[in-house]
Amino acid sequence: MDDINFFDKVYQVARLIPAGRVTSYGAIASYLGTKGSSRMVGYAMQAAGRIDPPVPAHRVVNRQGLLTAKFHFGGNTMQEMLESEGVKVADDQVQDFKAVYWDPNIELAL
Repeated sequence: MDDINFFDKVYQVARLIPAGRVTSYGAIASYLGTKGSSRMVGYAMQAAGRIDPPVPAHRVVNRQGLLTAKFHFGGNTMQEMLESEGVKVADDQVQDFKAVYWDPNIELAL
């Protein structure tokens, strides 16, 4: 992964998030060894709509489970995408956050 740029590394991790699960910007940043760069992960997610193969950016939320990027999807699209995968959302927040949280630092540990 050293030969690719930060955004591409973020996209690689995001593509590993299983359907029906969510992770946080900070968890991806931590996994990539750049713990203080969660905002940069957010910037990568903003640009993810133009990336091929697709990136499931709707599965990345803030550390409290809030859909802080929902306006980038337009309307309730982010919520609808999550709900279509079985993730419950109310008032722009993932419900049962701990149960559906996917931590790359644990899930991808060697």
